[in-house]
Amino acid sequence: MQTVVIPLLPDLPRLTGASPGAVSWTVTASLLSGAVLTPVLGRAGDMYGKRRVLFLSFALMTVGSAICALTSDIGVLIAARTLQGAASSVVPLSISILRDELPPQRRGSAVALMSATVGTGAALGLPAAALVVQYANWHVMFWVTTALGAAGVALIRWAVPESPVRRPGRFDVTGALGLAAGLICLLLVVSQGGQWGWGSAPVRALSVGAVVLLGLWWRQQLRTAEPLVDLRLAARPHVGLIHVAGLLTGFAFYANSLVTAQLVQAPEASGYGLGLSIVQTGLVLLPGGIVMLLVSPLAARISEAHGPRVTLALGAAVIAAGYAVRVVDSRDLGMIVVGAAVVAIGTTLAYSALPVLILRAVPADQTASANGVNVLMRTIGQAASSAAVTAVLVHHTGLVGGAPLPTLHGYVLAFGVAGAGALAACAVALTIPGDPETEGRRAGGRTRPVEDGAMEGA
Repeated sequence: MQTVVIPLLPDLPRLTGASPGAVSWTVTASLLSGAVLTPVLGRAGDMYGKRRVLFLSFALMTVGSAICALTSDIGVLIAARTLQGAASSVVPLSISILRDELPPQRRGSAVALMSATVGTGAALGLPAAALVVQYANWHVMFWVTTALGAAGVALIRWAVPESPVRRPGRFDVTGALGLAAGLICLLLVVSQGGQWGWGSAPVRALSVGAVVLLGLWWRQQLRTAEPLVDLRLAARPHVGLIHVAGLLTGFAFYANSLVTAQLVQAPEASGYGLGLSIVQTGLVLLPGGIVMLLVSPLAARISEAHGPRVTLALGAAVIAAGYAVRVVDSRDLGMIVVGAAVVAIGTTLAYSALPVLILRAVPADQTASANGVNVLMRTIGQAASSAAVTAVLVHHTGLVGGAPLPTLHGYVLAFGVAGAGALAACAVALTIPGDPETEGRRAGGRTRPVEDGAMEGA
C-alpha cells in the first residue's frame, strides 16, 4: 500500500481530470492516516483485543481498495486512500500477537521476519503495480489489492487467535483527537512544505498549530489517568532512545528507494541517468526487497547472541556503508543495485531489532501501543527524509534540454545526508541501556526473561 500508487502518479491527472497537486494527495492522505491510526489502533488493540483491531485494519484497507477500484473521482480516491492508511497498524499489532502467542525462543525470528515484510512488500509492490498499469486498466491494480485484503481478512478469522493479554480501562478519546490534529499539522508541514513554500502562510500557520496542539496533547496525556500514550514510559531512556533511533532509521532508509527511483529514471542526456522505465526501476529495487526477506533470520540470530541493541547499531552502520557505495559511484547500474541492496540489508537488521527492543522494554499489555508509537516515529522520519531529499534536489537543479533536472551532485549529496542520518541512528543505538537478559547470558548467569514482565523496575 505504500508504493502501489506510485506508478500511477504521472498519469493520474489525465485519468482523473485533476491537477498534479491534487493527485499528490493520494500519497499524502495515506501517509497522514497511517501516522494517526497506528498509535490509536495500537492502543485499541491493547485494550479491546489485538486480533479484533487487526481484523478492523485489514477491513478498512480492503474497503478503501474496493472504492479506489470503483471510482475515477479524485476526491473519492483521496478519501479511499485515507482508509488504506489503516494498513500501517498491521505490523505493530501482528508483532504484539507474536509476543503473546509464541514461546520466547521463537519470538526473535518471528518478529524479524514480520519486520522484513515491510521492505519486501514495498519492493514487490512497485514493479507489480507498474506491470498492471502498463498492461491493464489502472483500476485493476486496486482490484488486486482488494483481493489481497479480503484474503488477509479471511486468514485472520481462520488462523489468528485472540490474545488474552489486555490492558483494561477507558479509551482516551480526547488524547486520540489531540494527537490526530497535532500530527496532521506536523506532517502537512513536513510533506507539503517544499511544494507550498517553507515561508508561506499555510506552512507557518500549520507549524504553530503543530507546536500548540502537540504541546496541549502532551500536557493532557500527563494529567490523564489512562492516557493514549504512556509518556512517562516513553520518556525513560530504555524506551525513548528506541523511538529516537526509529525516527533516524526511518529517515535514513527512505531515501534509498526515493532517490534511486529518480536517479535511474533520469534521461541519459543528463550524463548520469539511465533512462529506465518505472517497471525497470522496480526491478532495480527488487533485489533489495528479496534480500530483506533472506537476511531476517540472520538478524534474529545476531539479536539472540549479542542483543538487539547491537543489531540496531550494526544495521544503521550497514545502511551508512550502503550510502557510501552510492556516493562513490551512482552511475553504474551494478553499483546502484549493490548499494541499494546493502542499504536494504542494514534496514532489515535495524527494523528487526527495534520491535524486539520495544518488547523487552515495555509491559506485555502495552506492546501494541508502544510498537505503534515506534512505527509512528519511523513514519515521521520517512516524511522528513522525503522533505530533505526534495529540498536538496531542488537546490541542486540544472537544465537538460531546456528542462530542469537535479544534478548528479544533488543526488550524491542526498545520499550523504541519508548516510549521516544512519550514523546518527547508530550513535543513538549505542547509548540505549543494555539488555539485562543478554548481559546476564554473556556473564554466564541465568536471568529471568523480561519478555512477559517488561523491564525490571519499569
